Amino acid sequence: MKRDFGKILTAMVTPMKQDFSVDYDAAAELAKYLIDNGSDGLVVAGSTGEAATLSKEEKLQLFKVVFDAVGNKATVIAGTGSNDTRASISLTEEAEKLGVHGVMLVGPYYNKPTQEGFYQHFKAIAQCTKLPVILYNVPGRTASNILPATILKLSEIDNIVAVKEASGNLDQVSEIIRSKPADFMVYSGDDSLTFPIMALGGSGVISVAAHVIGNEMQCMATALVNGDIKTAQEMHLKLFPFFKVIFVTTNPIPIKLAVNLIGQNAGPARLPLTAASPAEIDKLKAVMRQLDIKFIE
Repeated sequence: MKRDFGKILTAMVTPMKQDFSVDYDAAAELAKYLIDNGSDGLVVAGSTGEAATLSKEEKLQLFKVVFDAVGNKATVIAGTGSNDTRASISLTEEAEKLGVHGVMLVGPYYNKPTQEGFYQHFKAIAQCTKLPVILYNVPGRTASNILPATILKLSEIDNIVAVKEASGNLDQVSEIIRSKPADFMVYSGDDSLTFPIMALGGSGVISVAAHVIGNEMQCMATALVNGDIKTAQEMHLKLFPFFKVIFVTTNPIPIKLAVNLIGQNAGPARLPLTAASPAEIDKLKAVMRQLDIKFIE
């Protein structure tokens, strides 16, 4: 079972045409661009990929297109989680047939399960597949937190191999890393916390910022792995304004704008998401200029 996904996995946006249909050709091209520019792998149809407004058929086609484009040289993780255990099992089984390298399962949103509910949900999905599973804890979107004890219990299941931790709580991350099995991976779910989480022993980041600064993030992560804390710290502090500005409004609105600005085709976000405001666009461009990121004015 594949357990080395790499340090920088990009939570890939889903390119859309102007009529808001999925642009699969653009998705293939963006996937190639990201792998050529710092990403070790891609997470497809996650939060940043607008999974909440993608149909099952759109997700499966995205998985296939991205895997066909880069799956021979990079990790492709399919976002197959939802708040419906049966639907997640079905999508996971279909994704496995396409050859993807793993799946990412978000904590069930809206229905706010108990910790035992989290455990039974993830266990049921993991048991239906031979693929490695990444758990995804993002309480800001799901309205419920998967506690460290639950994540550690789930880590005992053979094919649950990692967690994307986006609680923003470093104490929680510390507790997981302190007690986890040696081969269980902890990925930062927040670009701005990549440095501290990797310094604690995390494996890397499932990143939004890497759409635009993937090479720089790869350098920062490599410096951390090599024990060059000073270089990694300097890079973190330099990149920090970009980590923050891409969340100036709801993700993925700013990062789709940034991807379009650098000449890659991300298209618009689907309703109920809307375009960035003029003030938000100005803030993003100002930080890109500050970091000397070339973009189309």
